[in-house]
Amino acid sequence: MLRKQESLEPNDEQLIALLIAQHPDLAQAIELAQGFAQMVRTLTPLQLDEWLTQADSSNLSAFGRNALRLREDYDAVKAGLTMSVSNGPVEGQPYRLKMLKRQMYGRAKIDLLERRFLLAT
Repeated sequence: MLRKQESLEPNDEQLIALLIAQHPDLAQAIELAQGFAQMVRTLTPLQLDEWLTQADSSNLSAFGRNALRLREDYDAVKAGLTMSVSNGPVEGQPYRLKMLKRQMYGRAKIDLLERRFLLAT
C-alpha cells in the first residue's frame, strides 16, 4: 500500500480495492498513509499542515495520535521534509555493530568481531 503507484502490480491494485470494499475505514487509512509516504518521498513540507489536519479529523485514532506526536516535534518534522541530508547512515552504524556482536556472542574474540565489522562496512 505504501509503494509508489507506478510500481504496483495489477494484483496489488485488485487486492487493495477488495480490502477497501470490505472495510471502508481502510480507504481513509490507505489514503492517509499514501499521502504521508508521498510527502516524505518528495520532500514537500507544504503538505504537512494539510496532512496533519486530515489525520486529526479522521475517525482513525492511530492517525490522530500520530498527528499529535508529529505536532509535538513540528520543527524537526518540517526540517526533515525540507532538507535533503539525513543522519540516518550515521545512526545506523552503532545498531549494526550491536547486531554483529549479538550474532557472535560467545563464539569468538574481539579480533574476529573487529575483522567482521570492518568487512561489513
